[in-house]
Amino acid sequence: MKRMTGVLAAAVLTAGLLPEPAVASVATASAQCRMAVGSVSATGDSQGQDIVATTPPTIGGVRVIARDLYPDGATRLSTAMVYEPVAGGPRVFGYVVIGSALYRTRYDALVDGTVIPESVVLQRIGGGWDAFVVLQESRYAPYNGTSSHTNEYGLRNDGTLFRWTVDSRGVWRNAGSAPGFAAIKTMVLISKTQTYDTFLANTKGGAIYTIHIPTTAPMKPVVKKVRTATWQGFETLIAEKCGSQGTLLFGLDKDTDTAYLYAVGHATGPTTVIQGLGKLPATLNAPIHFRWATLDFDELSGE
Repeated sequence: MKRMTGVLAAAVLTAGLLPEPAVASVATASAQCRMAVGSVSATGDSQGQDIVATTPPTIGGVRVIARDLYPDGATRLSTAMVYEPVAGGPRVFGYVVIGSALYRTRYDALVDGTVIPESVVLQRIGGGWDAFVVLQESRYAPYNGTSSHTNEYGLRNDGTLFRWTVDSRGVWRNAGSAPGFAAIKTMVLISKTQTYDTFLANTKGGAIYTIHIPTTAPMKPVVKKVRTATWQGFETLIAEKCGSQGTLLFGLDKDTDTAYLYAVGHATGPTTVIQGLGKLPATLNAPIHFRWATLDFDELSGE
């Protein structure tokens, strides 16, 4: 957990050598829409890149945020990482799967990127995570400070989707599960509210769906088809808010290390408007990618 240099990262989306997924026309995405995409390198560095929704999209260079943070080649999954400005430098926290175990990760850094050694936390939460293919977090904290919650989601390789709640002490509690998602290749959070979380998921057959999950118990997902084909190339999806109800979507094809960026309108099933912004002009070959999130104003309103 040695040194760190760098800035916030940005988000990207890839389709590789597959044809770009079919899209509906939509107003040109604002250049103000952007995302910070993070990654974990093969040598365990935490990194980031800035992506701006120009046409074609613009991507900044890779910046190392935390050098040698994790064991080489061992990190498999990551939630979004929260980047909180504090006195003297940033504070970063989130969850990662290293090998077969889930960990809470946290560290503070100085403005020059140096990690404060005594701040580094890599706390083991539990094992059995070698069977999971997706890890996502919904951290909902309204401006008035009421009705906040944190939900964690994991998709197991047998198609079972699990949900846990995390309290203010960091204790995980089982909050239900739902079978029937074996066709899902990956999924990403596009909405979080007091009453529901919504994911956008692509299937191995190429379709994309929204998965709307009320926060009430028992866990009862509602699935709607958005597109029927051509989305099977993405192993990673990353989403950021764009406009009042839209989503900036990044898709990564790990087979070719290429990515595409999309502007997605408010999710309404098959009538959802999707605009392809083009291929990102960079090779994205880190094993793991995730979204950098801010502690405040971290809204997702895609459905």
